[in-house]
Amino acid sequence: MRERLIGPVIMCIALLVLFVDRVAVAQVRSGPSSTKGDPATASFRAGSEAYQRGDLRTAHMQFARVVRLAPKVAAGHSAFGTVLLAENNPKAAMAELEQAHRLDPGDNGTTLNLAFAHVQLNDKAAAVIPLFRAADEAHEPFTPEQVIAYASALEANSQPDLAEDRIEKALIESPGSALLHDALGTVLVQREQYGEAETYFRQAIELDPGLSSAFYHLGSLYLLEGNPSDALAPLTQAHYLVDNNPAYAVQIGRALRAVGQDEESIRILRQAVQLAPTSIDARYELALSLQASGNPRDAIPLFQSTIKAKPDDCSVLTNYALALVQVGDAKTAISLFQQALGLTPGSPTLREDLGVAYLQQADLDHAIEQFLAGLAIAPSNSQLHYDLGLAYKLKDDVNAAILEFEKAASLDPSLPDPPYTLGILYMQLARFPEAQTQLERATTLRPDHGDAWAMLGNVYKQNDQPQKAIVALRHAIQLMPAQPSPHITLASVLVQLGDTTGAVSERRIAADLSRAAVGRQRSQFALDSGRALLKQGNVKQAVEQLQAAVTADPNYSEAHVALAQALTRQGRIADAAVEREQAQRLAHAQEPSRESRR
Repeated sequence: MRERLIGPVIMCIALLVLFVDRVAVAQVRSGPSSTKGDPATASFRAGSEAYQRGDLRTAHMQFARVVRLAPKVAAGHSAFGTVLLAENNPKAAMAELEQAHRLDPGDNGTTLNLAFAHVQLNDKAAAVIPLFRAADEAHEPFTPEQVIAYASALEANSQPDLAEDRIEKALIESPGSALLHDALGTVLVQREQYGEAETYFRQAIELDPGLSSAFYHLGSLYLLEGNPSDALAPLTQAHYLVDNNPAYAVQIGRALRAVGQDEESIRILRQAVQLAPTSIDARYELALSLQASGNPRDAIPLFQSTIKAKPDDCSVLTNYALALVQVGDAKTAISLFQQALGLTPGSPTLREDLGVAYLQQADLDHAIEQFLAGLAIAPSNSQLHYDLGLAYKLKDDVNAAILEFEKAASLDPSLPDPPYTLGILYMQLARFPEAQTQLERATTLRPDHGDAWAMLGNVYKQNDQPQKAIVALRHAIQLMPAQPSPHITLASVLVQLGDTTGAVSERRIAADLSRAAVGRQRSQFALDSGRALLKQGNVKQAVEQLQAAVTADPNYSEAHVALAQALTRQGRIADAAVEREQAQRLAHAQEPSRESRR
């Protein structure tokens, strides 16, 4: 803050002399008098002294009095405008500085501050540059902030070379200015000179470890370069230094989402929305993080508000449409994808997304049309080949589907989905040796794929490899402990090996799991019905439905929670407490099993 006041303080001292001279001239014209006891001059002296010692409140009061007493003297308006700038009130400063400039167009200090006020108000029109240039050519001393404002105006008017030159010149004069190092770094980022920009950001941080903007710009640079892990530390520091800056919160939210920390990203971005409720960026980034965390339903209203502000933004249209597909509203999504395609018709990814939406609508012909259009643009896109294979499979064109799945697998051997789907197709065609090869590849690529292990166990059984089948099926059971089907297949393998006791045990487990699955389905249906009734205000029937949900599956903690809420609405506080306690007990009981599955 001290550095910012150097230029204006010098100007105030010069203005004091000028003001006294101008008041004296005015008094000579109006009649004999002395400036010594003039109240305007006294207030100007008091304002100047207050400003030099950093007492902005007193300076403001004194200079406001000056412009009332001597409205025709430019120096008073200029000094008052300077104080208003220091108080971060550029709008009010602008009025005073414009008046000073009209009264005395040749005052370079006023000209510089007027230009600075324009930039502070985000007015970087070409007309601002001559104001800066006039002050610069007159060798008016610039503060670092004023140099940065000048450079930003030059950049905004497509003069990045001049912006860089002006900051470099200022750095020669003030080599210890962290602000100028940070500003030069931002100019270099605009010119895609990322290595040099990083050096200047780091120098700025070394010169001033409390300069939050330098940390923010360094982290943003790493994000731009696709290194979100490296971006987290500087962005976190910027957020720590200024925790109420929504722009900083938005950027760290982006970085957290990029490294998979969706929940923390959502927390930070919710703060950003609270800080700036009208910020479209904050709402959009929150929507993206909610979508990434598997919560597209809550993201949709945020996408809707974003699209109103950015109706022609292809990314917003696409992500909104994807969220709609995620919640099953492919019909609405299709129109949004078509709108996005109108903006970027050459995007294979958009063709793929639109095709998937058509698949959800069971419109296979249009889905195939979009996938083929995408492949015409990007013939080596493995995901498009895979999606096209799925469409052919749904049309019962097995041979065409196999060709596309094989093409996808050859283009990207690391994808687990093509070999898994090929394995299922080969099973259906009774081509068990080929199915075994594909499913072994699928489980190698994705060892936690329980369904693939279950299918592989079935194939081993068909290929008369019972010991391998047992290993694969037990692996599937470990990954999917609630699924009855691997137990049923394992029972049939054990019968083949003569282990009747083991087979009976597996069948019993399968029967218990099947009953539990049916109970859970009934409970879920009653739970959904009870929640809907409660939302409508029909508390009595909601309680009945939620009690049915608990009866159908006593181990379903969500049903107990919902019943507790309904009982509370009914005034049955004690019964509600019992249900909450049961829900907590069930939730705690499930934690070890979740941990073991990790």
